[in-house]
Amino acid sequence: MAGGDYTMNEGKVKYSPPSDDNASQTPERAGWGSPLEFILACLGYAVGLGNVWRFPYLCYRNGGGAFLIPFFIMLIVIGLPIFYLELYIGQYTALGPLKAFSSIAPFFSGLGYCTLVVISLISVYYMIIVAWTIFYTFISIGGDLAWGSCENDFNTDFCYSGSYDKNCRENNTGAATDLTYYMRRCMSIGDICKLTGLQPYDGKNCWNGTQTIPWFNNVNRVLASEEYYNERVLGRGEATWENWGSMQWHLVGCLFFCWLVAFLCVIKGVQSAGKVVYFTALFPYVMLTALLIRGVTLEGAGDGVLFYLLPDWEILLTARVWGDAASQIFYSFGVACGSLITLASYNNFRNNCQFDAIFVCLMNFGTSIYAGFAIFSVLGFQAQMMGVSVHDVAEQGPGLAFVAYPEALLQMPIPQFWSIMFFFMLFILGLGCQFAGIEAINTAIVDQWPQLRKRYWMVTAGTCFTCFLLGLPMCFSGGVLLFTLLDINTASWAILLIGMAECTAVSWSYGINRAISDLASMNMKLGVVMRTYWKATWTVTVPVASISVLVFVFANWTSPAYEDYVFPLFAELLGWAIGLSTLVFFPIGVCWALYHGYRGKELFTPTSLWKPAVKTTDPNPELSNQNSTRAEYDNIAYIS
Repeated sequence: MAGGDYTMNEGKVKYSPPSDDNASQTPERAGWGSPLEFILACLGYAVGLGNVWRFPYLCYRNGGGAFLIPFFIMLIVIGLPIFYLELYIGQYTALGPLKAFSSIAPFFSGLGYCTLVVISLISVYYMIIVAWTIFYTFISIGGDLAWGSCENDFNTDFCYSGSYDKNCRENNTGAATDLTYYMRRCMSIGDICKLTGLQPYDGKNCWNGTQTIPWFNNVNRVLASEEYYNERVLGRGEATWENWGSMQWHLVGCLFFCWLVAFLCVIKGVQSAGKVVYFTALFPYVMLTALLIRGVTLEGAGDGVLFYLLPDWEILLTARVWGDAASQIFYSFGVACGSLITLASYNNFRNNCQFDAIFVCLMNFGTSIYAGFAIFSVLGFQAQMMGVSVHDVAEQGPGLAFVAYPEALLQMPIPQFWSIMFFFMLFILGLGCQFAGIEAINTAIVDQWPQLRKRYWMVTAGTCFTCFLLGLPMCFSGGVLLFTLLDINTASWAILLIGMAECTAVSWSYGINRAISDLASMNMKLGVVMRTYWKATWTVTVPVASISVLVFVFANWTSPAYEDYVFPLFAELLGWAIGLSTLVFFPIGVCWALYHGYRGKELFTPTSLWKPAVKTTDPNPELSNQNSTRAEYDNIAYIS
């Protein structure tokens, strides 16, 4: 599956990986300017939109503060072990995932290609979200916050917004004569109750003859921001899988702009990206803090925070909570995609990547909680302004970022300023996550053809332009349907199997003791506790937990849908095909190894390409930290 030589040995065709004899003819592999650049790159990759728009919702849905317990446990037994495993593989070998996994054992030759397919698909559809955020940013800068208006051509009679509702509720007293905005006018709660076949009761409830029912439970109201998102931004109209609709050229322009910015940021690989991450990894915290400070000072913020964190301990006994916690770990940490291996492959051989892994994972955990306060303090304010429960305004995913939160921003003083802050923060978070994906794709290319390192900017341009073209179908009216399908079937159940295969390759095929020896050769300070922890998680807990979560995911599987539109059977089958496409290279890799004569133990034996990234023959973990050059040498595990 890569360049190399074929020889005959006892009647068998054997494959030899390409040698480094021509290394002098190609430029040296680049590296991070400092350990801090690598940490910030990992932080920018791991901390993304999922921390802002997915974790807070999962937290409130799964027992509030009680959800932090299963989430932290899953971080310890799944997230951190795979995160560190990938950093170890990349830093030890200075190889991208394609060569790293094919060299650790021929049996796993296809595993690197699986990660490449995953990160390529994610890079394509994830940039669509970034394009949405920059569209809202441009609109906010222009001052036309039209998502709060019900006067647009695409708005329906069921449109409403807090700004309209606020005017209607000015003189409310709590009686059934209280007014609210409904059907494009101020209407009394009592009249709304009668329209829905109920009797008036008071300013918040209707009477069904036996009990009170919140008046808004039986009416169909659509936020103006939701209609704006669907009709103005996505241009969805009546688009279905059978009727894809028209191209939305404003999205094409935004998508091209996003890929252009990404290209300029990673034009020189880690040498340029290493400087950009100082901004993309740190500036979102500044904006998130500003949103939090403003949010907690708003009326009703306390209700939102309590709704977010109030623990429900009994829910911990349900399987859904643990499944959601594990799924969020894979979604948020970006493991099993090959990007972390790529980032670590540019590290100094003796960089303390164990500290990096622990620090980034804890920062990710803390950022998720921190973002929840910023989000739900504002949603609490919105709920109070609209006279409804926080439950009725809480959303996840695009529903939070482009519907609920923008509506809340309109109720705040200086809404234009806060809208710019919020959407630009989302843009930076999304863009920061893309750097690692682009670098992973580029590394796969230049590792196969090292001579292309001389023209790295051309490789980057080709990657970005190709991904831009592949994203164009999602710029049609029905593009959000394809986006939803990719999101469900790419970064979900398939990466569970890939993560399990990665741990199996290191702990069971290569050998857990060899791996620990490799860590020692990189000057990792492993005490008894940490050594036991890494051994236990890599050999047992990650594979077992991954299988358990996979069972949970399939047991709760439902047909894909967008809002009320359930996808047809052929679209669901397409989704399964997308998911399987991320795994198909694994059996292909096994067949490739068998075709080239690997049998029995040979299938699980490291090739000559698996070696430390620097020349060293001293198995002593206290090896002097001298300046070493990357050179070919045997694996330290075999030397010792």
